[in-house]
Amino acid sequence: MKKLIGLLQWTLKAAIFFTLFAFALNNQHDVTVHFFFGQQWLAPQVLVLLAVFVLGLVLGVLLMVPKWWREHRQVHQLLAESLVMYQ
Repeated sequence: MKKLIGLLQWTLKAAIFFTLFAFALNNQHDVTVHFFFGQQWLAPQVLVLLAVFVLGLVLGVLLMVPKWWREHRQVHQLLAESLVMYQ
């Protein structure tokens, strides 16, 4: 049963990879991204999409860091309180 699930997972990953690969091959046209002050960036469409995806990923992680730190501190405070309580 585990081999069947592993095979299905591998097949799904391969299908996703080939779908994204076909998407990249079909979107090789150059696009121009216009920035402020007349700056431009001319790049293949798939590269622009990849850059926007990575930028969104990085921005999402950076916005989550303060919450992670706050929760990390709360967990350590609760652990310290529980250690003091049970001694």
